[in-house]
Amino acid sequence: MDCLFCKIANKEIQSEMIYEDEYSFAVLDVNPLAPGHTLIIPKEHADTIVALPEKSIGPLFLTVRKITDMLQDTLEPEGFTIGINQGKASRGGIEHLHVHVIPRWMSDDGGSIHSIVNNPPEEDLQEIREKIIKA
Repeated sequence: MDCLFCKIANKEIQSEMIYEDEYSFAVLDVNPLAPGHTLIIPKEHADTIVALPEKSIGPLFLTVRKITDMLQDTLEPEGFTIGINQGKASRGGIEHLHVHVIPRWMSDDGGSIHSIVNNPPEEDLQEIREKIIKA
């Protein structure tokens, strides 16, 4: 498999790894948006959260919490943005599920997660809710 994150997991490519357990690992992002910007990556290859087996989802998010605690204790940010880019439309780049943990400071000139997309629905929320429930 020619997946960058799988190669990092298999120690074929060097990274700035800050945590590892049997299910996942955490590396500093090579193009950080802030000091401590970290990627939490499941060792099992899955391109989306839907493709990741249920047994692996809990451990992945426990690692997200551990890393957030580590970053809070060491860098003392004033907040965090935590998110997943999934699918080509999200422009994530690497098709292996990973969770970004980005330390935030009031002075960082960044926006909230609400500033990423500006595509409000034409349908009202009740119509969208009904579509989702019927599926």
